[in-house]
Amino acid sequence: MVDDWKRQLDALHAGLRERDHPAELVVETEAMEASERYPGVTLRGPVFGVAVRDPARGPEWRVLKSVTDGTPQQARDALQSYLWFRAKDDTEDRTERRALLAAVSVLEREPVDEVEVLGARYRVIRGDEFARGGVSGLEPPRATDPEPLKRVWEHHPYVPPDPEGFVLEPGHGETSLSAGALRLGLREFAYTDFGFPSQVCRESEASVRSHPEIVLLPVAFGVIEKNGPGWTPHGVLMPTPHDARLLLYDGLREFWAKIYRLDARVTARYAAAAEEFRAAERANEARVGREVYRICRVERLVRVGGDGPEPPRASDVETSEPMALHPKMDEDGTIHFGS
Repeated sequence: MVDDWKRQLDALHAGLRERDHPAELVVETEAMEASERYPGVTLRGPVFGVAVRDPARGPEWRVLKSVTDGTPQQARDALQSYLWFRAKDDTEDRTERRALLAAVSVLEREPVDEVEVLGARYRVIRGDEFARGGVSGLEPPRATDPEPLKRVWEHHPYVPPDPEGFVLEPGHGETSLSAGALRLGLREFAYTDFGFPSQVCRESEASVRSHPEIVLLPVAFGVIEKNGPGWTPHGVLMPTPHDARLLLYDGLREFWAKIYRLDARVTARYAAAAEEFRAAERANEARVGREVYRICRVERLVRVGGDGPEPPRASDVETSEPMALHPKMDEDGTIHFGS
C-alpha cells in the first residue's frame, strides 16, 4: 500500500503541472502538502450505515442513512425506523404498507443485513473510519475544506456528513487527483495482526478479495480530546469544520457540565474557554487547563464488490440486539399502542 501511494503521489505531482484551474490547483497543492505533513494513517475502526438500490432511481447503490453508526445493529435500527415511518406517512396503499411492515417485523426480530421491499434492496453497509497523522497529531481541517456560507454559533439541527442519495460507485463524481490516488492506494488495505484479533485480520484480508474496489465517502469533521499518547473522539461526525467547532463550543459552554456534573468552578472555566474559542472564529484547538481539544479531519471508505457495498463482518462488535422500536401498526395505518 505504501509503495502504491508513493506512485500515486508522483502521478499527482505530474498532474498538478498539467492543470491550469487556479482553485483546483490550490486544493491539490494543499492535499499534497497534507500527505507529506501527515503521512501516517490512524484507523479508528468500522462504521455502519444503510444503502438502497432502487430500480426506480437507477442501478446504483446509494446512501440512505449516513455511514457513521458504531455498530451494525444501530444501522439496522435506523432502517427499521425508516421503513416504519414510510408505512405511517408515505403511503395510503394497504398492499404497500403490508410489505413495509413485514420488513419492519423481520428487523424487530432478526439481525439481518438486507431486506427487499417493493422492488428495492436495503442493505446495512460497513465502512472504515480513519484520519491522517503526523508528529503534531491528527490532521486538522484544511483551508480548502468547504465551510458554511454563513457561520453561526447557535445550535441547529444535525446534518449528517453523507448526503442521502450519495452514489456508492468508485470514482463517481471524483474530480480530485489526490482523492483518486488515495482510493487506489487503499485497495489493498487490510487490518494487520498488530493490535487486532486473528479473526478480524482474516475477514479483513478476505474483504480485499470479495470487495476489491474503494468508495471514499465525503470528508467529515469531529472533536477529539488528548488522552495520554492518543486522542479520544467526542460526539458525532459533522459535515463541515465549523459544524465540528460548534459541537465543541456547545460542549464546553453547556452540555459537558451537565453530562459530567461539573461543579460551578470547573463549569465557569469551561464556559470561559468556550467563549475564547468562539472569539477566534476559525480556531481548531481549545484548552481548559491541561485538557486539549481539537477539530480533526476524518475520512471514511466503503468497500464495494460485484454485488455492491460490503455488509457487516462476523467479527464486528455488537452492543445490542434487535427489538421493536415503534408501536404496532396495521395495514390500514392504525397504530395500536400497548400491543
